[in-house]
Amino acid sequence: MRCQTLILIPLIALGACSEKAPDPRGVGHDETLLSVSATGRSETKPDEARFTAGVSTIAASAEAATQKNNETMTKVTEALKAFGVAGKDLQTRQLTVNRIDWGANKGKYEAVNQVEVRMRAVDKAGEAVAATTQAGANVLSGPTLRVSDQEAATKSAYAAAYRAARARADAYAGAAGLKIDRVLTIRDGGDNAPPMPYAADAANYEVAAQSAAPPFNPGVSESQVSVRVDFALSEK
Repeated sequence: MRCQTLILIPLIALGACSEKAPDPRGVGHDETLLSVSATGRSETKPDEARFTAGVSTIAASAEAATQKNNETMTKVTEALKAFGVAGKDLQTRQLTVNRIDWGANKGKYEAVNQVEVRMRAVDKAGEAVAATTQAGANVLSGPTLRVSDQEAATKSAYAAAYRAARARADAYAGAAGLKIDRVLTIRDGGDNAPPMPYAADAANYEVAAQSAAPPFNPGVSESQVSVRVDFALSEK
């Protein structure tokens, strides 16, 4: 038994030394790893417009300013509802009553009420803005145009990013006299587009009532994504 053990141990050791450990990157011992990064873009027509509409009212007392402001703001929201803006698409952004301690209105009070409006009918956004000013809104900001389903909008961008990575890998492989054997990993680099800003504070922007809808051009929104793909290359 001791003799058999002495003979068996060297055989096992030699067998272990003859086996090469697998490459943790996933490539075979006769393959070359190539990592490629690429970007893809897509253009989508915005289906949502957001803007801020508000009313600034000045009166001799806080009560009078508040009451008059409430009455006018009610007219503004009713005008928006006529364009199909639901209650859930109106969000209060500012609601203040302050005493004025400077200027021609010193000693009076100012009441301000602003709401952020989400217009799902983008083609009517210009008309909606005009309607709010006709109803008494004198503080406006925006619009900010958005694509509501950003994931769906970027699907074609992801496909374009992968095709660009594959084309670049083919070029590298061909120049090196190799060929793409298989895809090892695909890593999503995420959306590289800058974040869409919300409407800015419009407290210092007073507007006159508009009798006609202002020109409104929704254009398109661009999405940009990146991807990294690892390829295993082999000889042709």
